[in-house]
Amino acid sequence: MHDLEPAPPILYRSVYNDARHHERVAFALLAAVQVVLIMAITLVVVALPAIQHDFGLGAGGLALVTSAYGVSFAGLLLLGGRLADLHGPRRLLSWGLATFGAASVAAGAAWTPEALILARFVQGCGAALAAPSALALVGEVVREPTRRERAHALWGGLASFGAVLGMLVSGAVTLVSWRWLFAIPAAVAALVLWHAPRLLPEARPRERAPLDAAGALLATTGLALTSFGLSRAADFGWSSASAGLAVAAGVALLAAFGWVERKATEPLLPPWLLRSRRRVVALLAILGTSAVTGALTFFVSLYLQQLRGLTPLQTSGAFLPYAAVLACTSVVTGRLVGRLGARRVLVAGLALAAAGSALAARMDEGPATWVVAALLVFPAGAVLAFSGATVAALEDVRRDRVGVAGGLVNTALETGPVLGLAVLVAVANRSTTRLVAGGIDPAPATLAGYASALEAAAVALAVLCVLAAVASPPGLVSPSAPFGSSPPGPSSTRSKGDDA
Repeated sequence: MHDLEPAPPILYRSVYNDARHHERVAFALLAAVQVVLIMAITLVVVALPAIQHDFGLGAGGLALVTSAYGVSFAGLLLLGGRLADLHGPRRLLSWGLATFGAASVAAGAAWTPEALILARFVQGCGAALAAPSALALVGEVVREPTRRERAHALWGGLASFGAVLGMLVSGAVTLVSWRWLFAIPAAVAALVLWHAPRLLPEARPRERAPLDAAGALLATTGLALTSFGLSRAADFGWSSASAGLAVAAGVALLAAFGWVERKATEPLLPPWLLRSRRRVVALLAILGTSAVTGALTFFVSLYLQQLRGLTPLQTSGAFLPYAAVLACTSVVTGRLVGRLGARRVLVAGLALAAAGSALAARMDEGPATWVVAALLVFPAGAVLAFSGATVAALEDVRRDRVGVAGGLVNTALETGPVLGLAVLVAVANRSTTRLVAGGIDPAPATLAGYASALEAAAVALAVLCVLAAVASPPGLVSPSAPFGSSPPGPSSTRSKGDDA
């Protein structure tokens, strides 16, 4: 009879505490993946002059070093997410990290510029497999609905932190050698691969389905060409023939992808994912916020170095308060989303980000006070916007489709900075050219061009803020919404979230 007696309460508490500890450690491992994948984008930014010196690259070569990673990353994300759904997210995470880590080692040891560019491209391929798989595993690691929502909210802020961390680390490590920069992503990939079998669940797919090969080919090629064209436009302007042709071809292929998906039996991107106004607005918010984030850090970096005379290391140091605000805000986003709902947090974040961009736009008024204020206000808004939008975008997604939903979120996240730079650099250049033609000296004209681009960014974020406020009623985002409750199929009734 003693075997049937209930276990003492202290044993229940011990098991509960062990489970919570395992959950936290597993989530931290996945968070490290997301941070390092985004960090790899900006890791080479401050090191570009050193790379140029070693390899004798021109502007076009440097542009390829920066964009090769982003082009393959953005282009393959939807395919990576669907493969995670079909073969299991832990398996795809391992494949992606193994590819990412090996390519990082190859980039650090690159003996020619072509080898470096190829290694960066392969890095992006590995990242495209790992990123949606890591996000899919968050739902498997954190099963309780309220805690899972907080985890998704925290996840939304990791991208901004990773991007700024890349800039900070780049400025310090480049003093030794730019090659050591790639040791960081290689080490993180090795660490996660070592611990993944013990800490992360297998999370095998619940069904087997054929891969939509036509959709995968069209989506991957279309996204890659569009990303490449936008990168070329950011570096060389829209007068570049290759930029215009690549963007036009990419958009045409994406339009063909949309037509094919409507006819496919097992589409790569299920149409119901985009039937929810709330989800579409959330994806637009991620796209817009990441676009302005990339542009603001770009213009502020140029402002500090070109017009304030700071060194690359000093410029990296100037972003320390920015990184501190990101980290502090990320800590509270989960609780804020739990108490206020994702929609309110998203609206507040977009409003703060718009205000921060407007403050940065006053950089042409003399003192650097406005820029300092912007570096404190904008990151708080960006983290809140990313967090609220990530929760809203993943709500009511079926468990067997969370990989492709994560791929969609990450696609918006990765395409945003490329789109933002292409559009806002063009705005800045046009404004500068007009002022110089009117007799203004180049230095103040350049500064005014940066300011005009940031003003346009503030307006875009304000429009997104209004759109997020009116697109869906506040009660539709519930902290306790069940994971995996999206529409089961075309013949079934859609969920309330997809009618929104």
